[in-house]
Amino acid sequence: KLAEGRIFAAALASAILGLQMGAFGVVLQNFFSGLTALPFGTFVLLMQPIHLAIGIVEGVVTALVVIFVWKARPEIAEMARPSRAVAAGSLRGVLAGFLALAVITGGALSWFASAYPDGLEWAMFRTSGKEELETPGSGVHTLLAQLQQKIVFLPDYGFKVEEVQEASKEGSKPEAADPAPEERWPAVSAGTSVAGVVGSGITLAVAGLIGFGLKGRRHSRM
Repeated sequence: KLAEGRIFAAALASAILGLQMGAFGVVLQNFFSGLTALPFGTFVLLMQPIHLAIGIVEGVVTALVVIFVWKARPEIAEMARPSRAVAAGSLRGVLAGFLALAVITGGALSWFASAYPDGLEWAMFRTSGKEELETPGSGVHTLLAQLQQKIVFLPDYGFKVEEVQEASKEGSKPEAADPAPEERWPAVSAGTSVAGVVGSGITLAVAGLIGFGLKGRRHSRM
């Protein structure tokens, strides 16, 4: 039988493990890329602890959400058992609720995201003194960077700024400008809202596909 303590522990452990693996994956990517500005030992000793703290917070939030759903609709949590099934109406209602929350969070609450560096930027700054590293002038790094610039959509959680607009400003008399968008808080921006909603939608879609795929695979074995 499911218990609140077991649900909390599982959600917390999965969040911490996921963050630790992701952080270590970034360290390995840097190591194999040959960028000496971020030494492996120093970088890993900074990346893992900061993402441990982030994982604990995310794990607690995830656990509280799962426990809330479990208490409100216990039949949905029980559907994970091979012999249990849940009514389609119950599942649709919960999915609709999560979708609405995702739209609100990504579309509006994303404006209030912290302006402080994230875990990766924090670790990079503590290691090299910079939040962003310069890309080598040639080689695979440059090719991949150019490819990314061409295919990326919603860069830096916003719309692309066309180079034509930047070129049209050249030669004009400098004017007192407002603070850069990244310096404003809250960062009220249509691009931020679209990026938040699109990102939430992609996450929900991928998670849903994985869940239904695992469910179908389990039933095929029965």
